[in-house]
Amino acid sequence: MSQRKKSRGHLTAASSPGASVLAAQPLHGVDERPPGADGGVWGRRRVLLLNSTYEPLAALPARRAVVMLLCGKADVVHADPGGPVIHSATRAIAVPSVIRLRSFVRVPYRARVPMTRAALMHRDRFRCAYCGSKADTVDHVVPRSRGGAHSWENCVAACAGCNHRKADRLLSELGWTLRATPLPPKGQHWRLLSSIKELDPAWVRYLGEGAA
Repeated sequence: MSQRKKSRGHLTAASSPGASVLAAQPLHGVDERPPGADGGVWGRRRVLLLNSTYEPLAALPARRAVVMLLCGKADVVHADPGGPVIHSATRAIAVPSVIRLRSFVRVPYRARVPMTRAALMHRDRFRCAYCGSKADTVDHVVPRSRGGAHSWENCVAACAGCNHRKADRLLSELGWTLRATPLPPKGQHWRLLSSIKELDPAWVRYLGEGAA
């Protein structure tokens, strides 16, 4: 007898509170795990949700995305032929990479994008603000020990070498300059970038500057 459990009410995708625009609904007779898929990977799978105007809204758990498709709330924008497939008694549903709402949803205006390590790295394109090599750390331009703020304007991506050499000194003391002035990013898609480190390549065209 098969050890794989069947759900009579729900799909097994990890659901994060408040991540979806629309509430998930139970699906009857749907196999919780796609054949051959690892439960952990399935739980971490995310699908990009776009507004009807193609503006990025959120990265949904796969379960939410599939429910929205089956309920007619969204359409597939970018399929993923190599992605997981879930099965019900009557059909197979491939989990897409990007979906779009059929109806427009108004997003409340939010003035400032929260600064996270992921968003900062995307803003600086994963390049050191001092030498231009691959960045793997975050540095405070004016060190916090010398009154520097933990803010978009005072934080930059940096390589470990530059970060170590700079230590708690000012740029003027080292004769260094920044490759670009650090500024807070603007745009709804930056809120999404602030929570995601690794992006599905299919999302890049919808996320604009910072996602490439």
